[in-house]
Amino acid sequence: MSQENTKIEDNSHDLWAVRKAKLDNMRASGFDPYRENWNQTHTSKTAIESYDPSTPEGENSQHEVSVAGRVIIFRLMGKASFLKILDRDGIIQLYVSRDGLPEGVYNNDFKKNLDVGDIIGARGKLFKTKTGEITVRVSEYKMLSKSMRPLPEKFHGLTDSEQIYRQRYLDLIMNGESRKRFKMRSAIIREIRQFLWERDFTEVETPVLHGVAGGAAARPFVTHFNALDCQFYLRIALELYLKRMLIGGFDRVFEMGRVFRNEGLDRKHNPEFTMLEVYQAYTDHFGMMELVKSLIGRLCKNVLGTTSIPRADGGTIELGGEWRQVDYKDLIIEATGDKDWFSRTKQEKLQACQKLGIQVDPSLDDYEVTENVYGKLVEPSLIQPTFVMHIPKQLCPLAKLNKKDPSVLDVFELCINGQEIAPAYSEQNDPFIQREMFEAQVGEEKQNLDEDFLVAMEHGMPPAGGMGIGIDRLVILLTSAANIRDTILFPSLRPE
Repeated sequence: MSQENTKIEDNSHDLWAVRKAKLDNMRASGFDPYRENWNQTHTSKTAIESYDPSTPEGENSQHEVSVAGRVIIFRLMGKASFLKILDRDGIIQLYVSRDGLPEGVYNNDFKKNLDVGDIIGARGKLFKTKTGEITVRVSEYKMLSKSMRPLPEKFHGLTDSEQIYRQRYLDLIMNGESRKRFKMRSAIIREIRQFLWERDFTEVETPVLHGVAGGAAARPFVTHFNALDCQFYLRIALELYLKRMLIGGFDRVFEMGRVFRNEGLDRKHNPEFTMLEVYQAYTDHFGMMELVKSLIGRLCKNVLGTTSIPRADGGTIELGGEWRQVDYKDLIIEATGDKDWFSRTKQEKLQACQKLGIQVDPSLDDYEVTENVYGKLVEPSLIQPTFVMHIPKQLCPLAKLNKKDPSVLDVFELCINGQEIAPAYSEQNDPFIQREMFEAQVGEEKQNLDEDFLVAMEHGMPPAGGMGIGIDRLVILLTSAANIRDTILFPSLRPE
């Protein structure tokens, strides 16, 4: 990417030592880069946008800009050099010459001390090079931070996924696509908040430490609360405290926060992830259906600028237009080719799974066998937006039973690109049925029954619709990321 341009480099392969010697030389001369600051008036983007080609160079004071950033390209050419620096908005080129800087600065400071990776400030007039690139002709330069370690080689960058995740800061420096993805993630989150605020939802914050791990079927992380001398859990869901807000009279609430599940790591799962949960009184799962479709439409319009999402296989996911609605049972029958699937015995279902190439633990309950068919055969095939309706009652103890068929719930799971994006319920608000469903879920582990929440429900909870969206999975979808780790700045890793 650049040349380490001192005599020290010729005698040593230890680049850290080379750069440390440069730093020592600067300090010996009375200059410490780590104590400096810089008045940055423009980013790379705003500087380039401020260039007025209609005004001759040097006659328009608006051509003068003050920029700052990390040196990513450094071409030293005797009496003049070209650099490119990276800042939060992108890249801008600098032209530095011996005659353009105060006497002695170019030879004694700039040439001897600058390396790729250093953070600098530069001030000067804008001009356009012969190749048409808008560039800063530098009249003032200052080192702001000396990089002691070289950046990865420019043309290969970071290719090891382990290093990408462990040293995300290097990935962000070297990989424009990665920077773009995380900026888009921030824009998605900002747009979600704006959308919900415009619909009169109140954003709230609820505890991360829970006395009972509730709101989902997941293994929690356990911690000891020293001051109370008892066991607590990192939350596995936001649901039960947000429903307490409904009971307290906050008819429209949402929270976006970290959730923790002490389970596996794979392409779709990280133990620490970001969840959005939304609850609205006096509506149901159909109200949530309209909400999520409108929300994703808003994101497509204001963040992506398109409703068409490219897939790695060359296909396209179309988020505009009508979204399919289909019952869970119909999808299972379609996948197995057996219209009598739900009247089969568990053993018959296990035998059918073998023929379908699905490995299922024979100790599972009957409904769990079917859920394996759904998870391994059905869900991965749901590429275009699909509302999977009326899931079995055993899968969620917090939703209302369907009036016509009490074996299923008034629930949908929105699946796109082969993964669940947003489950939503007509929330259960009958405290007696809720107790029964909780008790069936916890079995003999009565200590896991959230009595405080049941007491809250007995004070009266309004009918409501509720929905959860995994933000990381939503970002995977909207940015066409390969896996969940590419959407989380610092994913969970085994300590080195």
